[in-house]
Amino acid sequence: MAGVNKKFSFWMWLLIPVILGSCTGDKKIYTSDCDNSVTFKPVTYAHLIDSLRYYDKKYIEISGGKYREGKEQSALFNDSLYMPAPSTALWVNFSQDCPLYLSGTRVGFFEYSNGGYTSINNKKVRIRGRLDLHNHGYLKQYKGCIDRVSFIEL
Repeated sequence: MAGVNKKFSFWMWLLIPVILGSCTGDKKIYTSDCDNSVTFKPVTYAHLIDSLRYYDKKYIEISGGKYREGKEQSALFNDSLYMPAPSTALWVNFSQDCPLYLSGTRVGFFEYSNGGYTSINNKKVRIRGRLDLHNHGYLKQYKGCIDRVSFIEL
């Protein structure tokens, strides 16, 4: 009986990572050739908001944010806030100067494909760009702007 328990434990330890890995879903990564030589400073959304002045004009990689898009809205919000306001968010300025493509392909981020456009509304993202505190986005209602977006992971 002890041999059966050992075999069961062995197989469970092998299957657990497979099961957990299948729950995460496929991540999509879009990159640009812009700013390839730049080192991006990793920072959480919460830390960034607490230290905005320090990161002004710096290249950062933000995690812990939720992207929201809509009519006249392109913004990154704290993903832990229930009812976030624009005054607590960062405007996201995608630029034609830095076209984003799905890694390993020439499928563009804003390209119509597979029956629709890439939907990122209300999704947690990891994003790279340059923080600009002098740009407050649409109607100047945001804390600042993430400019020169060169990477986004959905």
